[in-house]
Amino acid sequence: MTERPMLDPDLADAARHLLLTCRISSTEDPLRYRAVLRGRRELSDFFRMELGWDLHIHDVSGVVRLHKRRDDVPGDRGPRLQRRTGRGDLAPAPVLVLAALVCEQLWRRPRISLRELLQSVAQVCAAETGTGRLPPFRIVATDGVSKREAQAAREDIVDAIKLLQADGEISVDADLDRAVTDENAEVFITADRDSLANKFASLSPTLLSLSTRPVEAHVAALTAVSLPDAEPDAVMQRQAGVEGRRLTALRRVVDDPAADPGDDPNPVGYLATSTGRERALNLASSLGLVTTVRRDWWEIVDPTGTTSDADFPQGRKTERQAALALLSHLPFHGADEISADEILALFDEVRQDMPRWAAGYAERLPALVRAAAAELVTAGLLRQAGDSRWRILPGVHLWRIRVRQGQAGREGRHRAAADDNAGTSGLGEQL
Repeated sequence: MTERPMLDPDLADAARHLLLTCRISSTEDPLRYRAVLRGRRELSDFFRMELGWDLHIHDVSGVVRLHKRRDDVPGDRGPRLQRRTGRGDLAPAPVLVLAALVCEQLWRRPRISLRELLQSVAQVCAAETGTGRLPPFRIVATDGVSKREAQAAREDIVDAIKLLQADGEISVDADLDRAVTDENAEVFITADRDSLANKFASLSPTLLSLSTRPVEAHVAALTAVSLPDAEPDAVMQRQAGVEGRRLTALRRVVDDPAADPGDDPNPVGYLATSTGRERALNLASSLGLVTTVRRDWWEIVDPTGTTSDADFPQGRKTERQAALALLSHLPFHGADEISADEILALFDEVRQDMPRWAAGYAERLPALVRAAAAELVTAGLLRQAGDSRWRILPGVHLWRIRVRQGQAGREGRHRAAADDNAGTSGLGEQL
């Protein structure tokens, strides 16, 4: 196999940043923006040839945007609600729909007050009430609409506006949080039409006739590069063909924390072939990613932390410690799946060894079970297999966990070492 050229190291940092945010602005990140301009041809060719993704550089607005396409969109990925502290939850579907409706109104009127925007969006949603294609959006407490429901609608559209603001699409001249409770708050929203036009890269939902397609086929249609490619037969051929399998595998390597070589329509997965393995390793290396390869599993880590906003296994919060305690048990579980009851029993046993651990969850350990499992799902170590059940993925064998307790106590299966520091902590190391 002829080794493909590596990406210029000076461009690797910008490429990793684009993998996470899909966007670089000249005003917010001038150093990376200038790096992209210097290597625009190489970077554009790299994303197009290796991953089938388009990189657009908009010189007028000073924005670089990577349009990522995947048939297998991760369910735990997406825009997160903007919160003053902490990491917000994934934005729910109604908020994402409202974000699109806000863009529609701002395209027509690039500067608009929040009050006018609320009224315009409410009118659009009311017109579609009978079709069920848009969520109800009632912002005035009247007969049949409670004050709480009206305020929740205002909270949703404020969350939608914050998503667009964080993405650099719009600017706001006042505090949005105040507008949730104060109906008389004067807030003006300003947008740039070029930025709005560059935000969306899918084919027109109207031309695709999405309403006539089953819901499970929408993603494949929206990620097609042309109308003929969006037809069901063309989608199946694309996904099963060599090029489609290559793109699916390589996109997982650079975009996910782990990849399963066996998850492939072909009996021999692309990553299981020598050609596919070398190409994927070369791609990851050119981006500065570190890859650990087993016959049945690929684990991908970014030492710089640029390509992901996940910080596992760092952190001392109880939910992270619980995830590490669970991870220490999984390689020896003896079954392919684990249930919530089994995790609960494990945590009960841990608390017998460490009575002070997770004291805040003493009366609600089931909530800690769900939080710990969610941490490992995000890290690519568990996969939801049903209601309160998770499939254990091979990546658990690449980790070794040591649990340390500050207070003196008996040596137990969950207490590998003790030190003089107060509290309990888990240390995760990847082999």
